[in-house]
Amino acid sequence: MEFKDLVALLHPTLAIVVVFPSIGIVVNRALLVRQRRLASQGSEKSKIPPSVGTEHVEMGKWLSGSVVGVALLGLAYPIFSKMLANETFAKEPFRGVFVAIMFVASIASLVILYQARTKVWRAVFATLAGMGLVVLGCQPEIFRRDNEWFMSHFYYGIAASLLMIFSLAIVQDIYQDRQNRWRLAHIILNCFALLLFVGQGMTGARDLLEIPLSWQEPFVYKCDYVNKTCPQLK
Repeated sequence: MEFKDLVALLHPTLAIVVVFPSIGIVVNRALLVRQRRLASQGSEKSKIPPSVGTEHVEMGKWLSGSVVGVALLGLAYPIFSKMLANETFAKEPFRGVFVAIMFVASIASLVILYQARTKVWRAVFATLAGMGLVVLGCQPEIFRRDNEWFMSHFYYGIAASLLMIFSLAIVQDIYQDRQNRWRLAHIILNCFALLLFVGQGMTGARDLLEIPLSWQEPFVYKCDYVNKTCPQLK
């Protein structure tokens, strides 16, 4: 493999090493928190320690940041590699600078979101981080599989990232809401996010099979993907 192939593998590598193990831990802690809460409501003494709630929150924050970070990395490689190959910074300097600023602004918004305390600022920086992801995802260098959006690694990833940003933004509201509406919304949306993560595993594995190494590209990209045929070797 060449250096560009190794760089391309950073996104799936971090997803496998960091994101998916974190998902397992967060789900495990969420189930333990629910079991402890149900036991408390039933006036039973639970063997599950109170610290499990704090662990769930902290691991949830770690997971949210990891998902968004890996998504940004997954967008950065195709955007900048294709921009450099096509000399976009010389041909379209405004767009090149705009994209670079959007990456910086998205990362900065996510970092500030972790520090924000008031509801207004959490909403502002969550919106900015989400908008940054969407705008970057709309760049022409990104392969979105629009004709198969229902099985698109891109759309699953953006949707999961937006849900993680939303979850990060409402953490304080969950504990302040006496009627548990935010907690219910958190549970429903993150159950959906879990399904998206399963889809990410499936579509990501499929895409890795379809993306050739750099030295294989000239031959593989001549294949007819509709009729599933490739040029015959002489």
